[in-house]
Amino acid sequence: MDAGHLAARFALSAAAHGSRPATRVADGDGWTVRTYAELAGDVRRLAARLIACGLEPGDRVAIFAPNLPEWTMTDLACASAGLVSVPLYDTSTADQARHILADSGCRMVFVGGEAELAKLAEVRAELPTLERVVSFQPVSTAEPATTLADELAAAPTDTSSVDVRLGLVAATDVATIIYTSGTTGEPKGVMLTHRGFTHQIDVLNDYFDITASDVSLCFLPLSHALERAWTYVVLDNGSLNTYVPDPRTVPELLVRAKPSMLVSVPRLYEKVYLAAHDKVAGSWVKKRIMAWSLRIGHAYHLALDEGRSPDSYLQLRFRLADKLVLHSVRDAMGGPKTVLACGGAPLRRDVEEFLFSCGLLVLQGYGLTETSPLVSFPSQTMHRFGTVGRVVGGGELRLGEDDEILYRGPNLMLGYWNKPEETAAVMADGWFRTGDVGHLDADGYLTITDRIKDLIVTSNGKNIAPSSIEGLLASDPLFEHTLLLGDNRPYLTLLVAPSLPHLETIGRQLHLSWTHRDELLGHPAVLDELRRRVAVLTTKLAGYEQIRDLRLLIEDFTLENGLLTPTLKVKRKEVERRFSHLVDDMYERAGRSRK
Repeated sequence: MDAGHLAARFALSAAAHGSRPATRVADGDGWTVRTYAELAGDVRRLAARLIACGLEPGDRVAIFAPNLPEWTMTDLACASAGLVSVPLYDTSTADQARHILADSGCRMVFVGGEAELAKLAEVRAELPTLERVVSFQPVSTAEPATTLADELAAAPTDTSSVDVRLGLVAATDVATIIYTSGTTGEPKGVMLTHRGFTHQIDVLNDYFDITASDVSLCFLPLSHALERAWTYVVLDNGSLNTYVPDPRTVPELLVRAKPSMLVSVPRLYEKVYLAAHDKVAGSWVKKRIMAWSLRIGHAYHLALDEGRSPDSYLQLRFRLADKLVLHSVRDAMGGPKTVLACGGAPLRRDVEEFLFSCGLLVLQGYGLTETSPLVSFPSQTMHRFGTVGRVVGGGELRLGEDDEILYRGPNLMLGYWNKPEETAAVMADGWFRTGDVGHLDADGYLTITDRIKDLIVTSNGKNIAPSSIEGLLASDPLFEHTLLLGDNRPYLTLLVAPSLPHLETIGRQLHLSWTHRDELLGHPAVLDELRRRVAVLTTKLAGYEQIRDLRLLIEDFTLENGLLTPTLKVKRKEVERRFSHLVDDMYERAGRSRK
């Protein structure tokens, strides 16, 4: 069996760490734990069952479920049977599920339980290739006919068919088709190979000294390439993966599970930052204590980072700062970390430096689904604030026209499923056009500027990167989500989904009265206060980057209402479309005021 194949890598790890815990999930006040030996046994039995069901090498099997140990078991069973797994976000609508299952031609789908099954029932008649549905949990409805427990019980006692199948596989085979969540357009199926993922395992093993004693918290969707690849790294090292089916329980499970490793998108780190600052917002004395503690923490950890020994006076002050402020931030994150990484979107520098001062070094990388996913990543000894590290080992990076980031390497996708024209549009002589804009410094550290598709070009011909301005606004906890507008318009405007508790605080400070929160959204005094805050935050920007008007939204940006991707990025075009009446009103009012 090819050592570059995921099934081979897992088999080696399971043999080396058989008695150690591999997976766990909260069960009341305790945990349900499976060892590596138990997981490997279930994987092999399920692989044998999939083969017995008539699934041929290369057939597609969907996983439509939240993060559960069964998710990984099914994924590895597919790999062991030479099948291609097709993940679906458990938040997907029935229509989204129909598109992915039909486009990929899945013959079988594993669902988490009742919620996913109900969505599937809405579109089952439109899925002619779908033959079998299996639920991880027992369900009360007539469909599916089987559960995962039933399938394991029905597995043949002779599992030699798995060995036969593994003799036919290669590291260059497609391991999975991941459909891009996409902030724009229809999702495309990205074909990723086993070699692409094992390359990522090897790269990250070079960066970190991960051991079987480490614990990871698996809370980003496993349907996303980042958590998927990271889970393979965790299992390759014999570490324990703690699964989080409900992302709303992350704060509780951080404290309870005390993970030594964590991979996240920026939103978690930003919430920790905002929560810490909210605690001191009402007290001038507490603000001063926090500011002093962060300065001392930064000096102390910078000395360690640079290989210097902090002097005795700095050590004394650090012990006090840690007792007063810094330890509480680490405690909220579940204690010290061996690995603390960030991806999916840029992390604000002030958040990055805040956590560093508290003794939490967040290593920010860059990647895409199409690259399995890492393109660049820093090491613990070679990192620079504000950058996303240097190109990963075995990969190549350069800047193309308009400073577009181009990449090639062993982790690059084979292409988009059944979309040769779209594949050709992003590939040039083996180089992948990422669609992101950036720059490289003299030492090869990469900084991301923006998405080419997100760049705003005003009617005056000014090019504006919205994410950097939206990042400035995010430093005020009032601005829960923001969307900068102005493409083909004469100037910039802003849509704001505010933090409602902070909005009420402003209402009280302005001595306003209201019955319902939405009365505050259009109140002239509230809008004036927000315009003032925006002006202060953007005061150093160029004139054409200034925001001329804004509107507040009663509807937050969420996964459920389709305004966020599963990695919590704003779906820009969808927000602009849904609130087009507010956008048009801002520009029409300004046009009338000039007459």
